[in-house]
Amino acid sequence: MLTLLNLLSAIALLVWGTHIVRTGIMRVYGADLRRVLSRSIDKKPMAFMAGIGVTALVQSSNATTLLVTSFVAQQLVGLTPALVVVLGADVGTALMARILTFDLSWLSPLFIFFGVVFFLGRKQTRAGQLGRTSIGLGLILLALQLIVEAARPITQASGVQVIFSSLTGDVMLDALIGAVFAIISYSSLAAVLITATLTATGVISFQVALCLVIGANLGSGLLAMLNTSTASAAAKRVALGSLLFKFIGSLIVLPFVHLLAEWLDKLPVDDEELVIFFHVFYNLVRCLVMVPFAELMAALCKRLIRDEADTEQRLKPKHLDSSALDTPALALANAARETLRMGDVLEQMLASFNKVVHGAPREEREVRRLDDDADVLYTAIKLYLAQMPKEDLPEEDSRRWAEIIEMALNLEQAGDIIERMSGDVADKSLATQRPFSAEGLQELEALQEQLLNNLRLSLSVFLSRDVTSAKRLRRAKHRFRITNRRYSHAHVDRLHQQNVQSIETSSLHLGLLGDMKRLNSLFCAVAYSVLEQVDDDREDE
Repeated sequence: MLTLLNLLSAIALLVWGTHIVRTGIMRVYGADLRRVLSRSIDKKPMAFMAGIGVTALVQSSNATTLLVTSFVAQQLVGLTPALVVVLGADVGTALMARILTFDLSWLSPLFIFFGVVFFLGRKQTRAGQLGRTSIGLGLILLALQLIVEAARPITQASGVQVIFSSLTGDVMLDALIGAVFAIISYSSLAAVLITATLTATGVISFQVALCLVIGANLGSGLLAMLNTSTASAAAKRVALGSLLFKFIGSLIVLPFVHLLAEWLDKLPVDDEELVIFFHVFYNLVRCLVMVPFAELMAALCKRLIRDEADTEQRLKPKHLDSSALDTPALALANAARETLRMGDVLEQMLASFNKVVHGAPREEREVRRLDDDADVLYTAIKLYLAQMPKEDLPEEDSRRWAEIIEMALNLEQAGDIIERMSGDVADKSLATQRPFSAEGLQELEALQEQLLNNLRLSLSVFLSRDVTSAKRLRRAKHRFRITNRRYSHAHVDRLHQQNVQSIETSSLHLGLLGDMKRLNSLFCAVAYSVLEQVDDDREDE
């Protein structure tokens, strides 16, 4: 029992080490890797090589698949080149399996030692994240060694030998068991290593080992389908295409396994090594043969998985890609893009509010609907950022995290203010048939125009963090306050002149001026954030 627990813990350590390497690489080079993938999709050979290279770095074909899937979901990449990249990823993970099975156990303590030193000493820097990656590589090498050591006594048990001795002829059953191995161990690499160990100790025949390897590859495809079961249709298509490629490959090869086993068994190489080499060459040949059929597979996947009908009218988050959370720079960029969508909603709210002021009461309902949309986006952004705690981020990313959450909060509060303003105008002016004076209406229009311009400038500053634009926005804020104060005095003058319309709408008019002043402050707050950061950087220098 203890030996079985040792094997399971070693497999878990392998999965965890792979996760650490992937997250470490993605946090340091994630943006670069995405650029490499996005620029390599025009030609199939480049897309194939990009899949191999990226997978070799992140140690996981699943991670590469998630990257490509996010591109497809955001309509940045077509399904066909995405499937080619995934085929390359399958080859990349097989090549890394070959490299990692060399006797590199002496590197494990070095990777772990230097990784811990760098990670604990400079946790929030690039060197610290590379230290994290080094720890992951050390754990992978250690886990591979432990898997081999833990599997040997298990294979020598009489009960285990009886169980595996039954795997002698049914290639489909053997492949199915290999797929189950991969799913249970959450890693086709672990399944292949266990298979190689069983073959070396004579527990299973070489032919059965080849079937298990083919099944392990099929299991990794099933695992990807399970992981995307709740994802979008685009994500499901990529996973389905990968699974179908693996399924077709297994159907083609399995009938000839006995011939392959007889031919390979004549080579002057140990059975354990032959299993690993077969894993590499099977994936290489299968993927190269499948590349020309990527278009047909993409068309089939689109027919099998249709786009979900969007029956809900409410605005939904569009850029909050959960697969980018391992890459803070990309996740923050996604959150910033979603925040800009909130800004677009606020622009529409201001336009609708302007119509309400001009006597269109139905637009008040549109303002309420748009405010609900802004609330949905704000909640989604808040929950998305909560999945990447600020204290775990590098200093620069931590500042950007704070800027995004502050901007989203300001826009959400601004939406509530506009909704209240619209309701006040509808109830206190339109419903009671007490219109604003001509001069007062002109003043409100002028302030709304300035608010709209300041909102647009603030979104530009938020996106670019440009110092010149930030200073311009700060000046615009002061101009707005001066104009607002002047219009307040002008309204009091009209009251002094006994202007009936001004008297009837006085409390509403002054309330709107105060609300607009608050809106302006919320819009322009981002300028101070950018300028304060520049001052802090100068002090550090």
